[in-house]
Amino acid sequence: MRRTILVVLAALAVVVALGAAVVAANGDQSTVTRPRLERSLTTTFSNLYVHKAALQGRTLAPASLHAQAMCDKAGAENKDVGPGGDWNCLMSWTDPEVPMPPEGYGKFELNVHSNDCYTAGGPSKLTGFLTMTDTRGKVVSNPVFEFDGCFDPDGDNTPTGVVFPSLLAIASTTITPDADGRAGLQVTCGSGDQGCAGSIAVAAGDTELGTVHFDLAEESTGTLPLPAALPAGAKETTFSVTSTTGAGPTSPVTLPVQR
Repeated sequence: MRRTILVVLAALAVVVALGAAVVAANGDQSTVTRPRLERSLTTTFSNLYVHKAALQGRTLAPASLHAQAMCDKAGAENKDVGPGGDWNCLMSWTDPEVPMPPEGYGKFELNVHSNDCYTAGGPSKLTGFLTMTDTRGKVVSNPVFEFDGCFDPDGDNTPTGVVFPSLLAIASTTITPDADGRAGLQVTCGSGDQGCAGSIAVAAGDTELGTVHFDLAEESTGTLPLPAALPAGAKETTFSVTSTTGAGPTSPVTLPVQR
């Protein structure tokens, strides 16, 4: 019996050791890191974007785009290292014909593999759709709609220092008050640096309802109670965002009231 127990314990020790080795290989010791990914993504994207411009009859140079990226793996509470399909990268670039949105970047979703290669897909409002028409009138694939890239596992791993603000977005599409006229507003805080904080001024028609404050971590969702009950008969509500941390809508957002 004692010999059997010793054999079992030895087997368990081997399993634990193998598990620790796997964690080390895929965790902190992985060659997949934020700095390498940020450098590779901007280089790969810039080259493909120039190719797209050429298909459109435009002449651009990769360096003229001044592409910058900030990458994050699975939210602020996790380390930005290791393969996985949970990488998000915020990227900005300069193209006179494609202005950046007010927050200054577009969001790319990446599936990064353990072989130091990845597949990236960006926002179609900035990169375009799956296909496009070239200067000859031929329908061709859009090089930057979705693309693959790889990086040197021994490449530069020093931080790039690039950060972008988290973007606050209003997720509610309607406002539904209860019997007392009370209601909530659902908001989200996206990827970025330091989350979202500020205030939202609320109005129902010509009636000012007051201001509600928010303070959200990046990649989180919250429901903010409106500062006062909605007046009877109110048809719509208007929300004006003032951000102190992060970015938010630059114009008032109006939502219908659904009773």
